[in-house]
Amino acid sequence: MAWFIAATLAAFFIKGLCGFANTLIFQSILSFSVNNADISPVELVLGFPGNAILTWQNRKSLNPRIFLPLTALMLAGNIPGALMLKSVDGRIIKVIFGVVIICIALNMLLEQSREPHVPKKWMTALVGIAAGILSGLFGVGALMAAYVSRITDTGSGFKANISVVFLTENVFRLLLYAMLGMITPAVLKSALLLMPAMLASLFAGIAVSRKINDHAIKKLVLLLLIFSGAVLILQNIG
Repeated sequence: MAWFIAATLAAFFIKGLCGFANTLIFQSILSFSVNNADISPVELVLGFPGNAILTWQNRKSLNPRIFLPLTALMLAGNIPGALMLKSVDGRIIKVIFGVVIICIALNMLLEQSREPHVPKKWMTALVGIAAGILSGLFGVGALMAAYVSRITDTGSGFKANISVVFLTENVFRLLLYAMLGMITPAVLKSALLLMPAMLASLFAGIAVSRKINDHAIKKLVLLLLIFSGAVLILQNIG
């Protein structure tokens, strides 16, 4: 439980600070010693109230033209992702997860310096479905975060639209995981015990985000994620 508490504090502090990366950090810390199928349901139950809080705080910046199509596409990709989580070998998942971490982090590092732009429809569809599969498989929403960061021009706009996509997806995936028997009493007990740590670290992150340059924080987080992904790959190949 100590590792779960540490992962929760680190992950949701970053969530409050940047609006994303909580799942990557949570799973990066725990994947070294815990099976991914045991991590994702706990993080999902914790992430739901976190996304609700961020959506409400930034609700004035919501843009239906951004979040509605992305939400629909992401939900469509959730089912195959969740089914893969239930049936794929844990070592394979960890290797894939390591590759996903590195690719997403590198992409987001490169995207930080570019101006927002309106993407092509096929790109929106591709990213939405792929993000849904990754979310169902790993609970990872950072691919969607990387995309939304390209089409929003303010921190509030980014947090509002990414959080409402995640919030809707959380509800769908909670139902999906429950149908697959993955939301167990043990998962709910763990999430309940971790909830105070999640709320404290989330609000701490929100408070700090109002005082410092979050671009520097994002860059540090992404570099740490690249390192974590590389270690996960090396530990689980061969």
